[in-house]
Amino acid sequence: MENLIQLVNKIQRACTALGDHGEESAMPTLWDALPSIAVVGGQSSGKSSVLESIVGKDFLPRGSGIVTRRPLVLQLHKIDEGREYAEFMHAPRKRFTDFAAVRQEISDETDRETGRSKGISSVPIHLSIYSPHVVNLTLVDLPGLTKIAVEGQQDSIVQDIENMVRAFIEKPNCIILAISPANQDLATSDAIKISREVDPKGERTFGVLTKIDLMDKGTDAVDILEGKSYKLIFPWIGVVNRSQADINKNVDMIAARRRENEYFANTPEYRHLAPRMGSVHLGKVLSKHLETVIKSRIPGLQSLISKTIIELETELNRIGRPIAADTGGKLYVIMEICRTFDQIFKDRLDGIRSGGDKIYQVFDNQFPAALKRLQFDKHLSIDNVRKLITEADGYQPHLIAPEQGYRRLIESCLVSIRGPAEAAVDAVHGILKDLIHKSMSETMELKQYPTLKVELGNAAIESLERMKEESKKATLLLVDMEYGYLTVEFFRKLPQDAEKGGNPTVSLFDRYNDAYLRRIATTVLAYVNMVCGTLRHTIPKSVVYCQVREAKRSLLDHFFTELGRKEGKQLAALLNEDPAIMQRRTSLAKRLELYRSAQSEIEAVAWDTK
Repeated sequence: MENLIQLVNKIQRACTALGDHGEESAMPTLWDALPSIAVVGGQSSGKSSVLESIVGKDFLPRGSGIVTRRPLVLQLHKIDEGREYAEFMHAPRKRFTDFAAVRQEISDETDRETGRSKGISSVPIHLSIYSPHVVNLTLVDLPGLTKIAVEGQQDSIVQDIENMVRAFIEKPNCIILAISPANQDLATSDAIKISREVDPKGERTFGVLTKIDLMDKGTDAVDILEGKSYKLIFPWIGVVNRSQADINKNVDMIAARRRENEYFANTPEYRHLAPRMGSVHLGKVLSKHLETVIKSRIPGLQSLISKTIIELETELNRIGRPIAADTGGKLYVIMEICRTFDQIFKDRLDGIRSGGDKIYQVFDNQFPAALKRLQFDKHLSIDNVRKLITEADGYQPHLIAPEQGYRRLIESCLVSIRGPAEAAVDAVHGILKDLIHKSMSETMELKQYPTLKVELGNAAIESLERMKEESKKATLLLVDMEYGYLTVEFFRKLPQDAEKGGNPTVSLFDRYNDAYLRRIATTVLAYVNMVCGTLRHTIPKSVVYCQVREAKRSLLDHFFTELGRKEGKQLAALLNEDPAIMQRRTSLAKRLELYRSAQSEIEAVAWDTK
């Protein structure tokens, strides 16, 4: 059974080393799940003296005001023989045999974390004491509850200490050691008050009564110790601490324990309670109870550890493993990330993921609507037709048909189609850019490497720009070809005037009347509409061929070519990670190692205890 406490001690030390001590952690912590004993008491309640009596050594700082300003995780290890010594986790290679030096180190380490401002911190100090005179036990000494701040402390420190104490003892796995002085009214005990709030049934609370020997003559604490005044599930335990005079005279702790035993054995009021009084008995009771609680928590611990290991592995996989050190390995990582991005981009275009459908909307809605909005009527107004027809005649009127006039009218209309054609190219370009950004955000590996993300994004956008320019040239060329060479068959099918020149009895200049000009306008409009119908189908083909298809085929070709020319340092620069991600990976890896180690050790201990 003693292996259980040793196991918890080991895991708690590891938790503290990782900063996994239950404060501001994004994941469930082992610290919260491990049973622990928290020592709670008001200032001057004798809390420090109780701890020193259990240990059998003077090692805690003393003084006026708030002396304990950080939680002290005190782990006692019983050894068979040898000299007593202490070790701090923050100074693992230093062994303390002088316990006055232990006291000074606690003060110094507190100041290192909090400064000399007399502030408090929830980051624990971890102290292990090895001695033949202790039982295997872990205690967490918390700052003493107080009602006023001393000079140099913020007014909020009273509430801050209470919040810290409450954060520890409200956890269901925390055993509360409530220290109360017998020479004060129990109803005013800070320890009992806060313990009752978090553990109203008293299922986790051990009551310890100090300073029994300092009670007024004619009074005693029998009713409290027998559980009549304030009943707890576990029996109250009384202790007699060393007096201040004993402390000043450096009275040996062994002698103080003997004097404590003699007090209870020789005082008539407490003689019947003597076997279950005193600091030695308190240590044994707490050790045995802690072992029992730990054993009962093993199944829950195993479940938590297994679940957390899965969560840690999932998170590590999400942010990615560390990269290879060699140039080939770096190049392989970059290529794989780029291929992942490229496939996500293709999936969006192919409809496997959303986004590609927006391109079809350009061809089916936006482009046709833009063609319809072209105001050919302005080009084919009576005044404009007359102007162009007349200008096309030059110094003499046309004889048969105003062919040059037709051509100029048609060209003036078709040139305006260049605008919607360019707009279609730009619209598809914008969609492709948006799909690149979305595909990059969905490529989880790129979050790990912000430099690579920027370079890859720039390369992809540059490729799109080149494709856009080629697409614009090809698309506008389609429009230019339409007014560069007219479809003759269209005009041959139109009904003609008599003898292809109209009625010869009518003056040539009469052909410029409004009816004749409207007829020209109608013919030109019909031809332009025919061309629009053709371009409505050919322009999307050109855009898809030059932009969409090309983006699917060769979006990263230029980037891959440049990668092949880069040296190892340049590749390494692309794989510079966000420091926060590097720190996160390191933290997760250490925590995963802790949980895996704890899993194997708990399973071994659990098997031994069956």
